[in-house]
Amino acid sequence: METEQNKKNANVLLQGSILAAASLIVRIIGMVYRIPLTRIVGDTAMGYYTTAFEFYNIALLLSSYSLPLAVSKLVSARQITGRHVDSARVLKVGLVFGVIVGGAASLIVYFGANLYGRFNDTPAVAIPLRVLAPTIFVFAVMGVVRGFFQGYGNMVPTALSQIIEQIVNAVVSVVAAMIMMKKYQFYEDQSAYGAAGGTWGTFLGACAGALTLIVIFLIQRRYFLKQVADDRDREAERYGQILKILLITVIPVVISQTVYQISGLVDVSVFNRVLSAKQYDEELRTTWLGIYSNKYRLLTNVPVAIASAMGTAIVPSLVAEIASGRKHKVNEKIASAIKFNMVIAFPCAFGLMALGGPILYMLYGDTHELSAQMLNIGGIAVVFFALSTVTNGVLQGINHMFLPVRHSLIALIVHCGVLIALLKYTELDAIAMVICNILFAVIVCILNAHSIRKLSGYKQEWRTTFVIPLISAAVMGAFSDISYRSLNKALLGGIPTRPGICNMIACLVTIGACVLVYFATLLLLGGVTAKEVREMPKGRTIANVFIKLHLLKDDSEESKE
Repeated sequence: METEQNKKNANVLLQGSILAAASLIVRIIGMVYRIPLTRIVGDTAMGYYTTAFEFYNIALLLSSYSLPLAVSKLVSARQITGRHVDSARVLKVGLVFGVIVGGAASLIVYFGANLYGRFNDTPAVAIPLRVLAPTIFVFAVMGVVRGFFQGYGNMVPTALSQIIEQIVNAVVSVVAAMIMMKKYQFYEDQSAYGAAGGTWGTFLGACAGALTLIVIFLIQRRYFLKQVADDRDREAERYGQILKILLITVIPVVISQTVYQISGLVDVSVFNRVLSAKQYDEELRTTWLGIYSNKYRLLTNVPVAIASAMGTAIVPSLVAEIASGRKHKVNEKIASAIKFNMVIAFPCAFGLMALGGPILYMLYGDTHELSAQMLNIGGIAVVFFALSTVTNGVLQGINHMFLPVRHSLIALIVHCGVLIALLKYTELDAIAMVICNILFAVIVCILNAHSIRKLSGYKQEWRTTFVIPLISAAVMGAFSDISYRSLNKALLGGIPTRPGICNMIACLVTIGACVLVYFATLLLLGGVTAKEVREMPKGRTIANVFIKLHLLKDDSEESKE
């Protein structure tokens, strides 16, 4: 029979899995629509698109990115003690805060677009950036409502709104980009206008996501009002006190995430300035940035979405355990979240390193050596960014909000120094950004691990969390290389005039086979126990199947009896 703690662990994994699945779907949609978008506007326009997003992301982080996490922490801490009136007040304070700060950030981005363009030696970037500006206001309001639902332990509204937001974003981005490229085909800044078409999708997608959340909230409004009515006898928390706590929670998260995002902004600025001084022209620099951000970063960020979702899901859970005085249960949740992420991150990383070139050819028709090299070298970043993301969530969940800030700042300083040196004194050019991207995440991982162990007494289990997933992924990677080469060669022998079709078939078949090889190896090596599988969504059914296939040992109490 399941214990209460097993049920809670399973619920954390369930809610994390819901959000992870939605985040993965969102990233896949984002990757898919970028393919026609890149083909329509080209790498130069995507360079403008990326440069605009670097500044937009900073403004978004400063104004609203931290609101879901902060509001979820405050609501979760009040829900665990039945303070429903105070939870409602958190929502009201958060919405007022979001409207004011989000509105101010939107205005700053809109009127500061020209200045940012001149600073980066890319004046045309102001065109797509102005289109992005009002999106910040929408995200601020949406972030508060998402955080409110997450504080109740309900990730479904966030997941649903993310998917709808991204679907609208994908459709509008492609259609608007086509219209803008055609309308401004004789303009010198045609590429910048094409990028602006893509940013229209971001704005309208955010509006669709916000509308989805409002509808869900109105449907559940009666439930929330009943909870508040049942809690009227309690003395309500003052609005000023809630605002103070919200700011104390928001500020370190904002700084931490801003430092993370600044690494991208630093990359763009340093890359443009150093290579401009080496006489590289704007179009070549912008094209390289387009490849780096919209191919390498986009593909490596897809699996990291799972870590981001698990990091989001674990924060309210850790807050609830600490608020209830069950601090001894915290380490179990940390171990579960880290292991879940590593089991997914390792095969994704090795898959990108082994099949980077074929995947780029399949998705973008890209056969450039530089694009493939970025993934061959930088695929391992998936592991370190997944680990750094989830451990940031752990530190925030155990109320050490400023530690991720300090760790990210240290990593940024090292990252920046190494990037400047590599660009100035080597011919690595765009590859230098890939190397420093990995370095940043590695430093954060090391510092986070040290702090978590020191603060919570958490001792990392290495064998099943890191070693076995690493070995299984390495076996899978070797298999994928042999499988792809053999299949592609055989197919080319049959239809030599259709290399793109041959590549796609060989790539998809190999990826499918790799999933089976990885998980079979992982299970045979004992990387996952039957108990851990049962705690996953639909875990009992999955565990029973694996046990019958002799891939798992039955460790249930029933079998022992």
